[in-house]
Amino acid sequence: MSAKINVDMLQRGLKTRCLGRHVFFSGKVDSTNNWAKELASFGAGEGLVTVAETQSAGRGRLDREWISPAGGLWFSAILKPNLKPHEAVKLVFVAGLAVAEVFSEFYGLRVETKWPNDILVNRRKVCGLLAEMNTVGDTVNYVVIGIGVNANFDVKKALPEELWKNATSLQSELGRKVQLETLFRALLEKLEKVYELFMKEGFRPVLEEWKKYAFFLGRQVEVTIQRENVSGLALDVDQNGALVLKLENGRTKQVFVGDIRERTR
Repeated sequence: MSAKINVDMLQRGLKTRCLGRHVFFSGKVDSTNNWAKELASFGAGEGLVTVAETQSAGRGRLDREWISPAGGLWFSAILKPNLKPHEAVKLVFVAGLAVAEVFSEFYGLRVETKWPNDILVNRRKVCGLLAEMNTVGDTVNYVVIGIGVNANFDVKKALPEELWKNATSLQSELGRKVQLETLFRALLEKLEKVYELFMKEGFRPVLEEWKKYAFFLGRQVEVTIQRENVSGLALDVDQNGALVLKLENGRTKQVFVGDIRERTR
């Protein structure tokens, strides 16, 4: 299979009501999220998707660099939910559940969700998610959901050496390449399904399903919050999307922003 995306195949047979009905494609952009936000600012409607073969300035949470070589699947979708900003931030869990279910159901992979926005296979990162919103006061104008999948490349050939230990790809895990167009359609269809569930029934059913993949729960973890490291037992992810830790002194702590890793000792 080619590392290049067949643009004509992206929408062929796509079974969605809204997502992906309009697709903008480029061989290379700085960031599909930036591109989608620009289009949204000019009035692009809900469901428009930007796709690129490579990104020169892809990024993850907290503006961290996300290496985006050819062979990956890098895309962003515009959503326009009637939600308050504190509710819209939960859309990263919506996207995370969609990706986890596709990787599990379509490819038979042992998938983990890592709070708040990573997808792991065999304990290594295979997909990152980024949700960015535009608001005026308590009104959400739009949310852009970015999904980056390490798909058809060898991690040791495509990524810097410092990432080899903690990153993987679908090709590495499956021993074969996947058809990017099929993966794209599956992700959009699942994302729309979970998004509609969220908008109709709220966060609880989405979170409960997301937590079925959250193998870090019930384990001792360390969380970096800004420059402080906090250790404890990962008790839960609550209805606000916060990680709930049981600290060594027995108290519980909600963490809304941080980097989590399991303690090895």
